[in-house]
Amino acid sequence: MITNPGASSRKGEEKEIIEVIKKFYNNLEYIKEPGTLEGGDVMMVKDHFYIGLSKRTNKEGAEQLIKALGKYGMSGSIVEMSEMLHLKSGLAYLEKNVLLVAGEFINKVEFGKFNKIVIDEEETYSANCIRVNDYVLVPAGYPKTKEKIETAGFKTIVVDTSEYRKVNGGLSCLSLRF
Repeated sequence: MITNPGASSRKGEEKEIIEVIKKFYNNLEYIKEPGTLEGGDVMMVKDHFYIGLSKRTNKEGAEQLIKALGKYGMSGSIVEMSEMLHLKSGLAYLEKNVLLVAGEFINKVEFGKFNKIVIDEEETYSANCIRVNDYVLVPAGYPKTKEKIETAGFKTIVVDTSEYRKVNGGLSCLSLRF
């Protein structure tokens, strides 16, 4: 999926990645105007994708993604949000039906079926973790989150994200996974 970023500062990124992605995939799908979609608003749980509506992802972009997913036997649903920059600013799926949740997502009905690891308010930034193989990458400086993840049976690796945090970046912003 080639996105169409909603932030003006990110316009053009999608054009730069197309030739690289074509080396790995034959079928590309595109989010087209007036739709906008940024990867930070998309969380994959098996064959279902949760898409957060934010200042950077609009309903038209989310609906285009859901339509494209359907072509490949996958599904998606829209999550209304109002506080976080991106959906994955407050959520991370760790596999085994375990979901890290923070802020406005703690009591969202859409996530009621998951076993939740609730992130303390003072550690909200740490909800943006990513699982890679058998490890969960956790931002440095959030000991309560790290402990909760380990108590849930996951191995962790702590990563210094302090410089990226200065520009509202997190671990999922720093990854290109496929």
